[in-house]
Amino acid sequence: MGYNITLIPGDGIGPEIVAEAVKVLEKVAKKYGHEFDFTKILMGGCSIDATGVPLTDEALATAKASDAVLLGAVGGKVGNSKWYDVAPNLRPEAGLLKIRKGLELFANIRPAYLYEELKGACPLKDEIIGDGFDMVIMRELTGGIYFGERHTEEVNGVLKATDMDTYDENEIRRIAVKAFEIAMKRGKKVISVDKANVLDTSRLWRKVVKEVAADYPEVTLEDMLVDNCAMQLVMNPRQFDVILTENMFGDILSDEASMITGSIGMLSSASLGATKLGLYEPSHGSAPDIAGKDIANPIATILSAAMMLRYSLDLDQEADAIEAAVKQVLKDGYRTVDIMSEDAGLKQVSCHEMGDLIAERI
Repeated sequence: MGYNITLIPGDGIGPEIVAEAVKVLEKVAKKYGHEFDFTKILMGGCSIDATGVPLTDEALATAKASDAVLLGAVGGKVGNSKWYDVAPNLRPEAGLLKIRKGLELFANIRPAYLYEELKGACPLKDEIIGDGFDMVIMRELTGGIYFGERHTEEVNGVLKATDMDTYDENEIRRIAVKAFEIAMKRGKKVISVDKANVLDTSRLWRKVVKEVAADYPEVTLEDMLVDNCAMQLVMNPRQFDVILTENMFGDILSDEASMITGSIGMLSSASLGATKLGLYEPSHGSAPDIAGKDIANPIATILSAAMMLRYSLDLDQEADAIEAAVKQVLKDGYRTVDIMSEDAGLKQVSCHEMGDLIAERI
């Protein structure tokens, strides 16, 4: 069967890690009799260099017409890049906001799973890790302070900046439904994270989430303040199943969760909407300092490709095969530099070698 996949290599290490994910997808296609038609578009700093904007309308149209979109990373070093001495809407990350909005993607799913083989890379104590943890962070993606009105003005000779944090009940309800649906397939527990002791948006968030919870009596709902959640992630990560939260809180908490897995290079993500079309990307950034050195960890991108097969293309068996291949490579002792330790028997490999090893095990 044929599928159209839009590729966005992007900036920094993006082209390197996307190339390895494509290598694995091509092996999947060969083994399972599929045909993946890949179309590359520009987004981020590379698009600014070529077109003057972080994402053209034509590139967005290509993404909209595909079955799924696989992204590497966008952006450079903030403050040290030619891409940042411009208005915010012309910076590389504005392309990411535009494509999320254009594809109507409102739910970001970020799994945080600790592989048995990577316990040594986890910064937490063994008594905290226990038998490991397996959680999903469900982040609302198109509302909140990142999309609210913003401006900077001078008031009585003093510069004043304002960023508006806004949510309506429909935005909250649709992401809550997604979280409860995923919880039904997992441990049937949702922890809704907010700041309801301070923010009106959080109080509305809590109200609507409780209304949605009534439709899922099998799922346990717990409310947790965001500052407490940040502490609990490093004190007792095993308590979490599905974390449901708003845009900015989710952005921060998902990065924290990624680090307790051993490396942000291991964390995949999916951005979904009301249709099957989704955007899949690793949770890490463009890492411009290691770009071109063939040392980046491609596993998060490869696992994002597995999520793409599962959620957008309904190819569960093929997604399972990729995830099993990743586990086997780790079990066999292969590591990129970010997850390398001094344990005996481990073998450090490059970015492209890791891609080869995973593809071989499909």
